[in-house]
Amino acid sequence: MKLAFTILVVLIVIAAVLLTIVVLLQNGKDGGLATNFTAANQALGVRQAASSLEKATWTLVAVILILSIASTLTLKHFSDNAAQDALSTEILNQPAADEAPAFPTAIPQTDPTTPATPAAPEQ
Repeated sequence: MKLAFTILVVLIVIAAVLLTIVVLLQNGKDGGLATNFTAANQALGVRQAASSLEKATWTLVAVILILSIASTLTLKHFSDNAAQDALSTEILNQPAADEAPAFPTAIPQTDPTTPATPAAPEQ
């Protein structure tokens, strides 16, 4: 189960790095890094770079969302199993009702003549 979670986390990190690269390549108000590639687009007569980068952005966002939900479900399933195992172990290790506890349960006796709380000093 830990292997599946680890694989999902690695895929999320890869998708996040790719998303960062795609966002940096997009054309913003000031041009961004995509201005370096506009000459190639204009020479070939193709203006599909912006729409393909936008599609890639949304696709990577969807991939990260789906992988995050899947990893959460994987982790929840793993923690539920661990909690169930811990609870089962605690129930099985409880002493039987007729057995004496392993530690003394007697409360130490105090002298009834001594006050329970010290008296406040007089001023």
